[in-house]
Amino acid sequence: MGSFSLWHWLIVLAVVVLIFGTRKLPNAMGDIAKGFKAFKKGLNEETPAVDKAEDVPPPPAAAKKEELPKQS
Repeated sequence: MGSFSLWHWLIVLAVVVLIFGTRKLPNAMGDIAKGFKAFKKGLNEETPAVDKAEDVPPPPAAAKKEELPKQS
């Protein structure tokens, strides 16, 4: 399978215009553009890190082990 030439893309464009019509095409492209913008905005937002060292409480002190009498 080779790469698509200009003629292939023109045929695909003609089929899309025939299916969706010229009125719905700009609306669909606008919706796609809004989706991309929202995705980029979501990637750029800072999310709070859950496992930061300063947010994690220190581990509890190890409990002293009680010595059990040896069974002979």
